[in-house]
This record gives sequence, C-alpha cells and structure tokens, in this order.
Amino acid sequence: MGNPYPQFSYLLCVSHSAYIPLLGENMGIRENLQKLINKKLEENMSLERQVMENKAYIQGLQDSMKLLPRDGSAAADYILREGSALAKTRDVLKAAHIPLPIADILKALGKPQDKKHRISLAGTLSGYARSGKVFTKTAPNTFGLLEFKAQSDGDEIPDDFGSMEKDS
Repeated sequence: MGNPYPQFSYLLCVSHSAYIPLLGENMGIRENLQKLINKKLEENMSLERQVMENKAYIQGLQDSMKLLPRDGSAAADYILREGSALAKTRDVLKAAHIPLPIADILKALGKPQDKKHRISLAGTLSGYARSGKVFTKTAPNTFGLLEFKAQSDGDEIPDDFGSMEKDS
C-alpha cells in the first residue's frame, strides 16, 4: 500500500517534534533540513548579538558605578573639627551653594592667596575629595561639597535607559 496523498509527504523531525512538509519526493529531505538549520543559525546569531549588547550595557553600568562613592551616607556623617580651616571652608561652600575655585575660598576665609596657602588648602581638599569625604573636586582647583552632588543626583534613571529602541 502506498501513500494515499502522494503530493504531500511529511518527515517527522524527532529532535524538534515537528513535521517537515516535503513538497513532492523531488524536493528532498536535505534541502528542507538545510533550511531549518539556516533558520536556527540565524536565530542563534541574533541572540548572540543581543547577549553581546547586554554585556556591553552591563559593563557600562559597572564602570559608572565605580565613579560613585561606595557609601554616600558615610560622607554626610563625617564630622570636621569646628573652627578648623576645613570646617570654615565647608561653611563658605555651603553659603555659596556652588563649587568655588581655591582662590575664592581663600579670599572668603581671609587668608592670603599666595602659592603656599593655595597648595596647602587644595592638597587637603583634594585628599578629602579622593576619599569621598565632605568635598568634591569639580574642576582643577575648584571644590564643592558632596551635598551639592547628592542634590543634583536626585533624578532617577529613566525606565528606558539603555534601550536600543528608538522613539518614533
């Protein structure tokens, strides 16, 4: 007994539990299997590209995190000795509400603006800024407070941040 429908033959693809239609006996099983293989290879390439994009995105986020202080609360809790040059500098910057160049800070403190005083205060402020305590360095010889950065960081990251889709 032969196939009751000779124009339609099917091959059961065991690994995918799918029927592969064979368009007549001349089309051949090989061509159909090759088409399926090519289709799956294209899907794999697309998924691999997507994985690579996600890895690059994650790496960018991790690099951004490295620029942030590890614990923002420790900076706010750091106490400067009252009456010290650093405490007075903090008060000057709080009153200004913006980062100031070292020359303006020295002027507000009533100290001479000579090289010795500039280097001394700038070095101390830079050390605090590097360790993420109280002060930040916003530009060469320009210092602000971590509070300023915390206030400007209040914005949240949008939900579509890093999305590859374009808004139309």
